[in-house]
Amino acid sequence: MADLSTSELRRLDLTLLMVFLGLLRHRKAVRVAAELGLTQSAISQALKRLREVFRDDLFLRRPHGMEPTAVALALEAPITTAVEALRGALGATLSFDAATATGEVKIAALDAQQAVLIPQLAARLRRQAPGLRLSVLPLARRDAVEALTDGRADLSLGLLWDIPETISRLRLFRETYLVAGRPEVMPRPLDLDDYCAADHVLVAPGGDLRGVVDAHLDAIGRSRTVVLGLPGFLPALAAVAASRALVTLPRQIARAFCPAFGLVTADPPLPIRAFPVSLFWHRRNDADPRTLWLRAQLAECVEALPQDG
Repeated sequence: MADLSTSELRRLDLTLLMVFLGLLRHRKAVRVAAELGLTQSAISQALKRLREVFRDDLFLRRPHGMEPTAVALALEAPITTAVEALRGALGATLSFDAATATGEVKIAALDAQQAVLIPQLAARLRRQAPGLRLSVLPLARRDAVEALTDGRADLSLGLLWDIPETISRLRLFRETYLVAGRPEVMPRPLDLDDYCAADHVLVAPGGDLRGVVDAHLDAIGRSRTVVLGLPGFLPALAAVAASRALVTLPRQIARAFCPAFGLVTADPPLPIRAFPVSLFWHRRNDADPRTLWLRAQLAECVEALPQDG
């Protein structure tokens, strides 16, 4: 292959080179699209442009994936060297200075993480990055993934069982449950008969009247009476403080806010599956200096939470 002319070089950009290296690495367009946060159509267009510039098919479609041609294999080393040299040059100059940073940080989170982690993070930002403003979007799961994908959110806090390839995760802590109620209402110790006989407030984003506890009770042939469904934990605590009902809620929420409502807590009298609280971000931000700094701040917020024992 002859040397590229200046006009041909001008047709190349970093995205094309990243697509080329991604196809060499994964051999599947769908995986490259997920890694780079692009559509499969964009990958196809990039491959078309690469073929025009290098005047070679570069990748041949086979049942097992994309097979690189001899020209593509010959280009791998020089293109890798060029991209890594650019990455190193930019990495030396691109850094995050919290003290001088400005802008807005958007985090998707529901009220459990809003109440437990966001106040600590906001205080940290005020001290260390006073030019950053923090905004919270009340989104979770699929809605949070969409917000990360389209750039409406920088980070997401909470629970996500099925994680798309485009999303990265850092597990923050393992959450369990406590039962809360007024001191004169809460039996000590709390047994299953007392628990099932009591009225209950249920916290669910949609205001449902059945939740994970009810599924566990069904499995052992028991049931409870849910008299009120609310979308938030703090309103639920207020409702319990004004009634004889109980509420089953994440341990960190209970520890942080039950004393202020005059409520006491007890361990649930049945096993309830614990769940991981994690931090999520789009893979395109894996090496972003600001994202890395925010991840570190949230990890330190978790370390400050009360621990068992």
